[in-house]
Amino acid sequence: MNIIHYQKIKDSIPANVRLVVVSKKRSEQDIMTLYAAGQRAFGENHALEIRAKHEALPKDIEWHFIGHLQTNKVKYIIPFVSLVHSIDSFKLLQEIDRQAKQHGRVVPCLLQFHIASETSKYGFSREECMDILASQAFAALQHARVRGVMGMASFTRDTLQISREFKQLYCIFQDLKKGYFKYAPDFTDISMGMSEDYPIAIQEGATLIRVGTAIFKE
Repeated sequence: MNIIHYQKIKDSIPANVRLVVVSKKRSEQDIMTLYAAGQRAFGENHALEIRAKHEALPKDIEWHFIGHLQTNKVKYIIPFVSLVHSIDSFKLLQEIDRQAKQHGRVVPCLLQFHIASETSKYGFSREECMDILASQAFAALQHARVRGVMGMASFTRDTLQISREFKQLYCIFQDLKKGYFKYAPDFTDISMGMSEDYPIAIQEGATLIRVGTAIFKE
């Protein structure tokens, strides 16, 4: 790993954007190198891997879960996770609420929206999410706190398409803020942008970017 890549990316992003370093499949030594440089937010997409790293590494690290999360794996991350980026079903949100209650926690979450052209990507449609947010079942949640939205753009070289998709997510965030989270001061986050497209995401309003490959490349 070349720490210079990390420093360049860190120095290039605005103060209002947080960098989540995607550390999946990376060694504890790699993480500690970035930790020594001041990085505290790391993203993982496997429940058992993130749990093992949490147990082994400094406790002031913020662990972000960024991958598809199965409901039967929620129990492994709830005691410590700082933010779950990838809420793609109401069933998952309810399970997080149930598990968080058992641990006396309120767990911050982001609603994942399907904005890409690939059907293989996870996420809510706008209509599906609106129905959930208007329901009594959603209003009953007390230990899963929705703090914003997340999305992944299409894997393409077409920067205009990527920009349109990120704009779509930003508009969804604004609609939810006005319609359902008007009085929620902590509904603030838009998680979008990865190694290939994070500069576009920042231009379109991202508050969180998830970058791994661009940092760990040799």
